[in-house]
Amino acid sequence: MFTGIIQEVGTIARVKDLQGGKELTIACEFSDQLQVDQSISINGVCHTVTAFDEYGFTVQSVEETLRKTNIGDLAQNDPVNLERSLHPDQLLDGHLVQGHVDAVGTIEKIDQEGTDYLFTISYPDEYQSLIVGRGSISVDGISLTVANEKDCQFTIAIIPYTYNHTNLNARETGDSVNLEFDVLGKYVVKYMESRED
Repeated sequence: MFTGIIQEVGTIARVKDLQGGKELTIACEFSDQLQVDQSISINGVCHTVTAFDEYGFTVQSVEETLRKTNIGDLAQNDPVNLERSLHPDQLLDGHLVQGHVDAVGTIEKIDQEGTDYLFTISYPDEYQSLIVGRGSISVDGISLTVANEKDCQFTIAIIPYTYNHTNLNARETGDSVNLEFDVLGKYVVKYMESRED
């Protein structure tokens, strides 16, 4: 479980092809605090640490993960959002994020409004019932609030701190992003659908 508050932007140091998957080595400053078998969110996708040293850590992504996320697009030197798993005594500053990506969205437009950055992101239409104005959403692991939504697109307003301390500052129109919809909303939709049957 995560909060969507990014702790560091790491850098892809190496990508190694595995049979049906990939092994990623990521350089980051807190790698010497990790442990093997520990969960870590990489661009919003929960992974398990398989090795680490003082310079970075290694994870493996299976074919299912590569198929449902943008992890397979990562290349050497790409910046990635990192968050270590939530501890029971830790403040929940963002919202509950599982690291289980629901869909891959596409950045359709990036505008600047004053000091804020407005990202408009499209997503598959089967998820329309999970988007709520002023509701929470995880974009590449970042806990954000939906400013508005319409026709399978939503807009998020990014404050300068978030823009400068995540990989959003390296994003461009046309890039794909991992989306995880609010888990509480998903349970409500599932409950309502079951009542209709």
